[in-house]
Amino acid sequence: MNFETLVVHAGQSPEKLTGALATPIYQTSTFAFESTEDAINLMSGKKQGYVYSRVANPTQSALEEKMAILENGESALAVSSGMAAISTAILSIASNKDHVIADGVLYGSTYDLLNKVLPRFGIEVTFVDTSNITEIENAIKSNTKLIFFETPANPTMKLTDIKAVSDLAQEKNIKVIVDNTYLTPYFQKPLNFGADVVVHSATKYISGHGDVIAGIIVSSEEFIRNAKKSILKNLGCSISPFNAYLLLRGIKTLVVRMDKHNKNAMEIASFLEKHPRVKKVYYPSLPSYPQNELAKKQMSGSGGMIAFELYKEKDAMELLNKVELCTLAVSLGDTDTLIQHPATMTHAVIPRKERIKFGITEEMVRISVGIEDAKDIIFDLERGLA
Repeated sequence: MNFETLVVHAGQSPEKLTGALATPIYQTSTFAFESTEDAINLMSGKKQGYVYSRVANPTQSALEEKMAILENGESALAVSSGMAAISTAILSIASNKDHVIADGVLYGSTYDLLNKVLPRFGIEVTFVDTSNITEIENAIKSNTKLIFFETPANPTMKLTDIKAVSDLAQEKNIKVIVDNTYLTPYFQKPLNFGADVVVHSATKYISGHGDVIAGIIVSSEEFIRNAKKSILKNLGCSISPFNAYLLLRGIKTLVVRMDKHNKNAMEIASFLEKHPRVKKVYYPSLPSYPQNELAKKQMSGSGGMIAFELYKEKDAMELLNKVELCTLAVSLGDTDTLIQHPATMTHAVIPRKERIKFGITEEMVRISVGIEDAKDIIFDLERGLA
């Protein structure tokens, strides 16, 4: 089946007892056993089924099956947030005395996790520019277990060559985790290029409506099974059945939403590139974008995220205070257009020296382009830039 059909039907079928077309919300904490023998088999893993919703729930399972199919993975795990997905995936690979390589351009909380939290567990982290394969090679140690990056990166839109990094990692027996939040499996499938694990903040485009906090991990059956048994079960970063249901509902419109986000973003990026008050625009589908050829190789679209720089920080703040249609807010992937200032908002936790080193400047503005009429968004930005 084609992706457009899978996004609607994969993992879901009419409920057997009643024929309900929509996957039911199994709003229960626990599940009854048929007998003591049944309980023993379920608890030991000899039999597949449901025991306690902290670990698994039928609504959650439908979502996981759909996401695994859409990402071309063997299995998936739905968790309580994007950060839960990232931390669960990392902790399923790295332990005390291990070493992790990560890109320097990351969502602020991801950077904070890697820079401050993981070292408390004895995990060493080295930040590099993962778009430069030589930097990765030079950072590899005998105890390196993992390479982690976003592509496109939040907020600079920098791309990392997934296949090149994955080929290098496989030679060294190192796992690769790719955060695919910005593009979703509709525009990019990292596992197809050799990545081992894909993570999503499902809060964003998978939901698409700004009303859910959730995360997704997609990988091999073995990896997901171990993540469930060792991390999810014990740390309890479980998704609620209701949030799993909302994601199942939201993802059915993923294709039509992403096509509109992508179309609007290209129009807006082209407008911004020609505006005299805009210094630089970061959007991979622009022919002028330095990594445009890599974008064509591993992406079928650039999605709805744009970063652009003005000439002064005060110009950026003035724009954010003047726009009316665009909402000044963090997060992304909503149907509404959201605009924000990474240096003082989503990436404020990153020390200024590090931010500047990796291209997150005070003059940078990030816009999550919604599905409104592009002309209205452009009018709002033009008014704000006047």
